[in-house]
Amino acid sequence: MPFPANSRYQNVDTTKLVLPDGSEIVYLKRRFLSALDSLSVMQRYTVTEGDRLGNIAAKLVGDPEQFWRICDANNGMRPDELTEVVGRMLNIAYPAGIPGARLV
Repeated sequence: MPFPANSRYQNVDTTKLVLPDGSEIVYLKRRFLSALDSLSVMQRYTVTEGDRLGNIAAKLVGDPEQFWRICDANNGMRPDELTEVVGRMLNIAYPAGIPGARLV
C-alpha cells in the first residue's frame, strides 16, 4: 500500500492480522513521532491570530500536507493545540536525517 512522498505514513510498514476464519486484515503499523535529536531546525515561526498548521506548512515548507512535520518538530500529538496560543514559537524542521542545527 504505497503512500505519496509527502505522507507521514510513507515509510510506515504494514502488517496483517489473521482472523480465526482465516481471513486477513492488512493495517499500518504504529507511527511514532520523529525523535527531536534526529531533526534539524529550518527556522522558527511565531504563531499569529488565525494560524492553521496547513497554512503555515504551505507558506514555509511549500506543501500544506506537510503539517505533520511541524507536529513532529514540536512533539505535537494534537495538531490544533500547536496554534492555540498566539505568540507561541514553533520549530519548523527539515525532514529527519537532513543535517543542520539540531532541535533539542
